[in-house]
Formats: sequence, C-alpha cells, structure tokens
Amino acid sequence: MGYRLGVDVGGTFTDLLLIDETSGQTFRDKVPSTPNDPSQAVINGARGLCERQAITSSEIDLFLHGTTVATNAVLEKKIARVGLVVTEGHRHIMQIARSLVPGGLAAWIIWPKPEPMAPLECTIEAPERMDAKGETVRELDKNVMRARLEKLKSEENIEALTICLMNSYVSGAHEQAVAEICAEVFPDIPVSMSSDILPEMQEYERALTTVANSAVRPTVARYIGNLERELVDWGTTAKLNLLRSDGGLMSAEKSSNAPVNLLMSGPAGGVAGAVWVAINAGIGNVLTLDMGGTSTDVALIENGSARLQRETSVGDLNVRASSIDVKTVGAGGGSIAFVPELTKALRVGPESAGAVPGPVAYDKGGELPTVTDANVVLGYLPESLLGGSFKLDREGAQKAVQTIADALGIGLMEAAAGIVDIVNENMFGALRLVSVQQGYDPRDFALMGFGGAGPLHANAMGKLMNSWPVIIPPSPGVLCAYGDATTRQRVETQRSFNEQVQNTTDADLSAYLDRLGTQVKAELEAEGVEPEAIELLYDVDMRYAGQAFEIPLSVTPDSLSIENIITRFDTEHERLFTFNLDETPHEIVNVRAVALGKASDVAPPQLAKGDGDPGQAKLRDHQLFMDGKTQDAVIYERAKLDAGDIIPGPAIVTEMDSTTLVHSGCEALVDDNGNLMINRAASNPEGAN
Repeated sequence: MGYRLGVDVGGTFTDLLLIDETSGQTFRDKVPSTPNDPSQAVINGARGLCERQAITSSEIDLFLHGTTVATNAVLEKKIARVGLVVTEGHRHIMQIARSLVPGGLAAWIIWPKPEPMAPLECTIEAPERMDAKGETVRELDKNVMRARLEKLKSEENIEALTICLMNSYVSGAHEQAVAEICAEVFPDIPVSMSSDILPEMQEYERALTTVANSAVRPTVARYIGNLERELVDWGTTAKLNLLRSDGGLMSAEKSSNAPVNLLMSGPAGGVAGAVWVAINAGIGNVLTLDMGGTSTDVALIENGSARLQRETSVGDLNVRASSIDVKTVGAGGGSIAFVPELTKALRVGPESAGAVPGPVAYDKGGELPTVTDANVVLGYLPESLLGGSFKLDREGAQKAVQTIADALGIGLMEAAAGIVDIVNENMFGALRLVSVQQGYDPRDFALMGFGGAGPLHANAMGKLMNSWPVIIPPSPGVLCAYGDATTRQRVETQRSFNEQVQNTTDADLSAYLDRLGTQVKAELEAEGVEPEAIELLYDVDMRYAGQAFEIPLSVTPDSLSIENIITRFDTEHERLFTFNLDETPHEIVNVRAVALGKASDVAPPQLAKGDGDPGQAKLRDHQLFMDGKTQDAVIYERAKLDAGDIIPGPAIVTEMDSTTLVHSGCEALVDDNGNLMINRAASNPEGAN
C-alpha cells in the first residue's frame, strides 16, 4: 500500500491532502491557486508536499482531484462552439426551450433569455424518425446526413458536436449511425450522443444536457490531458480520478467524455469530506458551510448522506445531471465591500478580489476592502496564515476598511463589524434555502464550518440558525481535499420507465433495476474494482400522473415494494409541498442504478486525552472587537490541544490552513477525533451575550 493524494482547486487556494494508506497518517498543504493554469498549482503543490515528507512520486497510488474547470468554463462563457444534430422538424429545440422563467412576478419583463449553447446556424436536421417504443418509423438517409454534415463543416467552425434525436432514450441505434458518419466528416472533433449522456425522456432537457457536455468537453479534456502528462513527467503512475458533482469519483477517461458530471465537482468535495467527519463523530444530521475566498457553498446532510438532486445548476445553465444539493452565494473572504453612491447602504459581494490581487491584507496589490480585511481589523485573524508563512498587512486592511467607515460616517470597528454581519446574513439566507425551504428544521441539525474562512464565521452562523453543535473538523481549510481523498468511485446509469403503478408489478420493476445494476457493476469492474467490493444502489423517480416534476426515492431490489415506494413518495411530497393528491394515480418516470467502489479505510485521528485545560496550547493573550465592544481573548494553537480540552470564548484557534473564532458566551470542546464542538456555554444556555 502506498499513498493517496487528494487535491481540490479553489478560487484563491489549492488544497492538498496526502494520506498514508497503511497508517492513516495525513499530511496537508495549501498553496495559492493559479487561475490562468490551474494544473500549475496542482502539480507544484503536489511536488512540494511530497518533497517535504520525503515521499517519492512513485509511492503515490491514487491521485484524486476535485476541479472547477468545467464550472468556470460555463460561468466565464469560455465554451466550445457546438454543432447540434436533431431529428428533422426539431431544429429550433434549443431556441424554444421551456416556458419557465426564473424569478418572481413579472420577471419576464427584465429577464434576458440566455443564448443557446448550440446556435441555430450550427444546428442541422437528421432525416430519420423513431417512435416512442424504439421502432424505426423512417430509416436514416445516410447520404443526405453526410451532405448536411459536410455543409456544416464548410460553413461553421465548430469545436464539438452533439447528437440528440427524437426518442433516442429508448434506442440509440439512429444516434450511433449518425455518430459513425460524424467520425468520418469530423475526425478531430468530440461527439456526444444523448443516448449515452442522458437516456431519459423529455427532449429539451436531454438535448440541453448533452449540448452542455459538448460545450465544456474540449476544455476539460485538454485540462485532464495536460494534468496526466504532468503526472507522467513527475514520475508517478498514480491513477487519476476526478470528483463527480454527486460526490463520487470518476476515471479520467470518463471525465473527459462526460464532463457534464463535473459541473459541481468543487463544492462536492467539501460535502463528501463533511459526511466522513460527521459519520466518525456520530452525528447524522449536519448543515455544511464551506466558505472560501470567492463564494460560500452550503448543503444538507441527513442521516449520514448528502441530499442529492437530479439537476445541476451553474449560472443560467440548468442540466439534468445528479449532484449534491449545494447552494452557492457570492460571499467569501475576498468579497468586496462597497457603499453605492445612490443608496449609501453598505453592500458586500458578490464581486470578489479573488486570488489576484486578493484582499488588501494579503499585500499583493489589492486596494478594495474585503471580508478578510474586516476580520483582520476586528482582530479575528492573527498576524499570519498558513503556519506563519503568509503574513498579513493589518495596517493596509485598516486603511481599506476606513474608506467604508468614512462613507457611512461611523467608526472603523463598527464598519468592519457591519461588513461581517452582512456577509453572515447572506450565508444565513443560503442555509435557509437548503433547510427551511426544503421542509427541515435547522434546530435538528448541527452545523459544520470549513474552507479557508468557514471556521471564522461558523459560530455566528450557528447562532443565527440555532444549529448546535457547531463542528470545526481538523484541517478545515483542506476538507475539500479530504473529501476527494476519502470518497468512493461511482458509476451511474439511468433509463426512463414511464409506467403508472397499476400497470406494472414489483417483479417487472425489480428485473429492470437488476439489468441496470449489472451494467454499472460491469463498468466499475472494468476500472479495476474488485466485484466483491462493489455496492449497488437504486433510485426511482416518482410523480403524480400529470405532474411536470418527479421526486427521487432510493430503493433496494431485494425488498422492493411499489406500495412502500408510494407511501414514501406521499410522505416526501407532503413534507415538500404540504399536500398530496389522494385521487391521482402514481407514475414511475425514471429509474437509476449506481455502483460504488470500496470505501476508504482511512481512520479519523485520535487525540491524547487531556485534563480539560487548554493551557498547554495557549499562544498569547489577545484583544478583539465583538458584540459592540473590545474584549479580552486568548489565541490557541490547535495542534497542541488534547481531547477533552474546553476553550471558553471569546477565543481564536489557529492552525496551518484555517482560523476558528469562538464567540463570547460559547465554548469549544475538543472531541476524541480532534473536532472542535462549539456550543453555548453552560453559563449562557439561551445564547445571550
């Protein structure tokens, strides 16, 4: 057994975690990201971390990577020019789209409809037709198809090609025939077929998802190819796997071919790591707060599993691909504070100083006040980060925040506190979206803060949400990399079932699921996973007949019961929407099979038992501004804390990759695994300050 290396690329920092697969010992690092070429920070960080631990590249067995390459390509509109092949008569499918308009009443007045990823001039028709049962109504005219593809090639400089034909979710035979002609006409262009990417009914969703896959495919394939070459040059034979949006791992080859499954790869790493921490801590229900330099991602973990959704949203793009239900808000350490001339009201974000130039306190040329600068001014951040290697410019931060104070006509500390309060309220709104809006009571959940800035704000969020305890895991700044390194390989496939429950039986549904399970299990075995280590999971999408949306439910074939699925659906429908349609028949729309590889054997750290006094970890006395006044506090070094130590607030706990703030009226208990469990102090049960 060797080592597994987890790497997560963020907007400001790239996180690395090296795990000894024999002893479970971990080594971590955090290096500035390189936005122009993310692979540079990945490889340089990996080299540096291994060299410091005297580990050779040949000892790395697995290279596990969470990436935002696909996400950034969509957000920054740096996508390929996509050609689209559709069934004759359906050329305007991307332009017609759906009638749904986001926003409240009259949003249509101001909502600019996004430009389709596949332009109309790049869309051609295939002379063919297949019916809803997969039977050919009109044979594909290959000669006409070839001529139309040749014309597309001569008139449009396309970089990727999508094939989405009518009813191909039932049979992909016609799509395969078109793909063979495309390979001859466009030998150097990647071709994506909807029957491979999303074999489900609903033509527009299937087309949009496959077009999105094509749009990011050249960029992702180029990045993965460069990374694989860099790894070879480094001298490692480690197998490269990338984190899917649903928290599973996918091989480099599959990632290059189906990058639409990577759109939420970055946020999924943190949630995967949070699941691992929560399970080991014996806590099943957790709200996660992953605050980085640019944005904050929040999610909900119920009974030890992250809540999944059947759609992935990035900016204006909303595709049909499984992902962890993560909500993102433009609130990060680098979020810029400003006072508009018109309203004279303090605003924070969503614009961010990013990694370059970064907050003023980073002394890299930043001039605009940010959340990080406000935390520095308030005394919540010590003089340096990353174990002392990253010095902070406190005087520069004070000058930057003073511009906000002057604009508002208030004091420096009040302005800094206002910046922090507003960014906390922004994150509070996002947490309500994944809890209250989904029918969950946040008081039934703990709250876990991680990311570079999450531990600074987690205690405040726990007070706002009334979610206790507030958990700060070990190495919170690199928890996303921990998630990458400890999650499991995952293969998923789906098919449309489309039957009302009275027209099918338990045996029919079970046989259908078994066929899908055999398929995904074979795919995972082909990637080198031992058959006995594979776990199969199944999902069924159910709705009331006539509805336009479905609710996914997990099922097990060995105890499958349609009656039980109906009962669970009604319960979930009432929780989400407060009513059921008792007289309306139920319909099974889609089914999915998921194959999971072997879980990581990495055990959580075990701390030596202390006497409850954190004195041995005390660095120095400190002063900070909290609750409207300057207060005495203590700064502790986390690496020197023992299990059972109790840290009364206000206090600051520093470590290499993050800083934790414990509020006054609260206290942090160090558990056996090294987690900081923040609760209201015994003398402050109602949270009064």
